[in-house]
This record gives sequence, C-alpha cells and structure tokens, in this order.
Amino acid sequence: MKAAFWGFGLELEGVILRWGVMFTCKPLWGVLLSTLCTLCNLLWTLAPLEALADTPPVAYPTHPVKIVVPSQPGGGTDIVARVLAQELSAQAGQSFFIENKAGAGNMIGITAVAKSAPDGYTLLMVPSTLVLNTVLYKSISFDPVKDFAPITVAATVPNILLVYPKLSAQNLAQFIELAKKSSLNYASAGIGTSPHMSMELLKSMAGIALQHIPYKGTSGAMSDLLSGQVSSLFANALEASPLIVAGKVRALAVSGDKRLEQFPSVPTVAQAGVPGYLSTQWYGLLAPAGTPKGVLEWLSVTSVKALRRQEVREKLSQDGAQAVGSSPQEFAQLIKMELDKWGQVAKSAGIEPE
Repeated sequence: MKAAFWGFGLELEGVILRWGVMFTCKPLWGVLLSTLCTLCNLLWTLAPLEALADTPPVAYPTHPVKIVVPSQPGGGTDIVARVLAQELSAQAGQSFFIENKAGAGNMIGITAVAKSAPDGYTLLMVPSTLVLNTVLYKSISFDPVKDFAPITVAATVPNILLVYPKLSAQNLAQFIELAKKSSLNYASAGIGTSPHMSMELLKSMAGIALQHIPYKGTSGAMSDLLSGQVSSLFANALEASPLIVAGKVRALAVSGDKRLEQFPSVPTVAQAGVPGYLSTQWYGLLAPAGTPKGVLEWLSVTSVKALRRQEVREKLSQDGAQAVGSSPQEFAQLIKMELDKWGQVAKSAGIEPE
C-alpha cells in the first residue's frame, strides 16, 4: 500500500487524479475515483434549464427566510451566502437574510439548523467542514446525511497562503526554509476548516513544523496576521483578495490547480515547489430534513438559475470563486462519498478524532 497523507487524491498506474486535499492511497481508489467523478459532474455537467422549468409552482416564501452561516461575517461562506441571498430575494419578493452563528468549528450554526423547523424558513450555507467535522470530532450533534436536505453546491474556491508582510520569506521556498530553521506559527478560521487542512497538508508534504493557533472565524485570524501576532495562514480567495490588492498581506501561493486571474504572479503551491499539492473547498446550501418537497424544488430551481447568471458568476469569479449550481441529487452524492472517503483516509493515516 502506498499512502502519502490524509487528504484526497488517487494514483493509478502512475497517473494521478486530484481533487481537494491531496492523498495517495491505492486501496482508496474506488471511493476516490467516484468522488472525483461526482465533483467533475458538479462543475462541468449541468442539468438543462428546460428540465428545471418543469418544476410546479409553490406558495413559498410568504415571509422572510433566514440563511444561517456557521462562521463570522466577512468569511468565504458569508460572502457566497450573501451573493445567493440577494438573488433569491429578488426572485421571491421576500427577504432572504443572513444570520451568522459562529463557533466550535462551524458546529454551533450547523446544529442550530439541524434542529430547526423543516418549513423552508431556516436554511444553511455551509463549507466542506460539514463533512470534515465527522472525522475530526468524536461526538457531533448532527448527522450530515440524515439531518439535512441538500439543495445545491453554490461554489468552489481555492485557498491562498498569506504571510505577515514583514516576514523575510518572499516566496514559498523561502517560507519553507524559514520554517525549518525557526519557530513559526499559523492561524486558521478554526479546527477542521479548509484553511486549517490546507496548512496541515503543506506541513506534511513540505516536512515543516508550524504551531497551529485556531480562531473562531476568519476575522480574528486575519486581524492577528495583519498585526504580526501570527506569521501566516491560509485564507480562501474570497477573503484574501481585498487584502492582497491593498498590500496588507503577502501572497505566496494558491492551493488550487491553477493561478487566479486577478493574481497571475502568484503561483500554485505545486508550481512553487511542492509537487502534487492541491486543496480546494466547496460551499453548499441545505435545509433541515423533512422540508416540503415543493419548497426544496423551488429553492433548487431558483438557486441554480441564479448561479448560472453571468453577472453572478462574474461576481464570484472576481474574488476567486467558481459558481457551480449542482442538483440536490449531485450534492447528496458528493456528501456521502466525501464521508466515506474521509473516514477511510483518517483510518489509513491514523488520524484520531478529538
């Protein structure tokens, strides 16, 4: 058996297929290949709009709808949620508003929605920590499959490695060298979040040691990076872009498989000297399990149409995100495959839940 690290990926006869956080382990190839195909379908195979138009009308919504974001304002989940909420509000003639419930690795907000009335008036916009939490924690108060009705994967986005501007490292190679010679720390938006996992993957693949300082959201972590209290962090492109443009942080590398259009001089981690590295995250909209079918259909159809609008795609793209707009069935399949995959990855890598 050949295993590189916890994350995801696949090696078959010398051909490497990657999505998300890289992991090479031949016994996992069946699960990983299925997951890769599902993700590809989300990004490149979209159901015809004509089919969506067949959905029967439903008397919904009749009053404002709350979308819970399980992290602080200003983070990637919050940004994607607000873009979609604006579109849904315009289509519905009712307000779709955001309520931020941060803490405990997103679990406070997720749990709150899982226990909400399944009437369509409390929704959840959540990152891929919905799945990661089941691996990282021994006890969680929700089931990501049984307690939720998937609506759509709204967007995917890479992370960007940022450092305090006064740090001597000007590129990734210098950062790795500095980490091997001195004691550096890094911040994250919380344990189990995609930025946390992205840095842990870099530590493993680059052979460096960094002290992890978790926060309850991106805002606090970024604030301490700007003040020099922490030396580095990964932040998704939605959150990092304004600070990079303003010159308040230094961007060393992008965690995805290609450079971002708005920062063409910033290489990917793989291009910068860590071959095989790849890490991205997704954001999805869900409702509590038991939500009426007609409500779910309206939310799915309206969300997908919104995410296919050129204006929305460009708005998200400007900040480094790619609009998706998957079907509920594709999203449900993705969640189940990721749960299976992460469980096997954790077991193979010896990761013990906290």
